[in-house]
Amino acid sequence: MSPRTPTSGLLLASRSPRRLLLLREAGYHADTIATFIDDGQLVPGQVTVAQWAAALAHLKATAAARKSITPGADALIIGADTIVECDGRIIGQPRNAGHARQIILDLADRGHDVITGVSIIHTGTGREDLFADLARVRVGRVPADEIDAYVASGEWRGKAGAYNLVERIEAGWPIEYEGDAGTIMGLPMKRLASCLASRWGIVPTGPGNDQPAP
Repeated sequence: MSPRTPTSGLLLASRSPRRLLLLREAGYHADTIATFIDDGQLVPGQVTVAQWAAALAHLKATAAARKSITPGADALIIGADTIVECDGRIIGQPRNAGHARQIILDLADRGHDVITGVSIIHTGTGREDLFADLARVRVGRVPADEIDAYVASGEWRGKAGAYNLVERIEAGWPIEYEGDAGTIMGLPMKRLASCLASRWGIVPTGPGNDQPAP
């Protein structure tokens, strides 16, 4: 039996304005519920990057579901975590300007993978969907003065891999990618939309809606 459609809408367990924007641009009505989990203090152990991204997404969604929500609320919590992997190394968010510069230098003129894990938890039943989506990115050579200007701008803050795909493409950086652009920016909207429609009966209804009902 399919789980009932939530009556209190979508709650995004993230402080990321980019993820909320992706949801709203796709036509979903969503709000955020902040979780304060420092995943930088956690160690992945013997798991794949995709498993680790999904585990972190689950941790965020579970923490949000346990927070004080209106009694009787019947909402769908969406947790997500994005990880960059380059040459077998996991690259998270930059700690400071120097770290951001080093990340950009490490990613330049080579390819890397971006994996976003997603956890969807229904507060009414506790039922969960969990998945990870992967996209491949290649960054070409970026002139040193452009890297300097970017680091000085502070736009790298809070971004896995120290960059936002659309922002850097619009800035003229030589970037090519395969997969869902949303995965690279923090929320795999193609796969998420499919899951919300088929598993939860939720389709976008806002002005950004350009997807047919299932």
